[in-house]
Amino acid sequence: MDYSVLNKPSSVSDTGLGGGGLATKNAADTQDRFLKLLVAQMQNQDPMNPMDNAQVTSQMAQIQTVSGIATLDKSIQSLSSQFGQMQTLQGVALVGRDVSVEGNKMIIAENRGQGAFELSGPADKVKLEVLSPAGAVLDTVELGAQSAGLHQFDWSAEKSKGYTQVNFRITATSGTAAVSNTLYSTDKVAAVSTSSTGKLQVQLENLGQVDYSAIKAID
Repeated sequence: MDYSVLNKPSSVSDTGLGGGGLATKNAADTQDRFLKLLVAQMQNQDPMNPMDNAQVTSQMAQIQTVSGIATLDKSIQSLSSQFGQMQTLQGVALVGRDVSVEGNKMIIAENRGQGAFELSGPADKVKLEVLSPAGAVLDTVELGAQSAGLHQFDWSAEKSKGYTQVNFRITATSGTAAVSNTLYSTDKVAAVSTSSTGKLQVQLENLGQVDYSAIKAID
């Protein structure tokens, strides 16, 4: 049986149809063409060598598979839309909460600063250095031994010299070997929104807009 007809591009324009509606229409058109082709084949078959039941059943199973894939695609799109709505509702609950995102900036509020860092391995010595926007060291704090993983800290900002935002860095060692680390800035969520591509984003009071997926920790 020639199945090239089934794969012939549809001449129907998809204008005004959503992805799911277009897939469903194409599947219905394909099924209709298949059935017409099958009926024509049965009507014109060789009476001395007719199609057997197994062949007909196999061909019917193939068209059912095509229809099933179209239905599955529509279901997946629906689930994706519902997931996006659920994520937005979860994002609303973050408004007013402190979150940590990758970065080395420390916001000064109520005479203190907060930040976080993640160690790739255990360290027997960890040092925090607070820097002015120009890079001058404002304060150095020994944090002692720390385990691998995420750690948060508070910094008393008496030495902030009036800055509302400073930078920081972490130096960690295990014996004489350096332990790599990742820095995280802490800021408050002011609002949530959805981008043009459907991604959930959060607006931070001082650090601006970041993707929801960039949030490392929530306080």
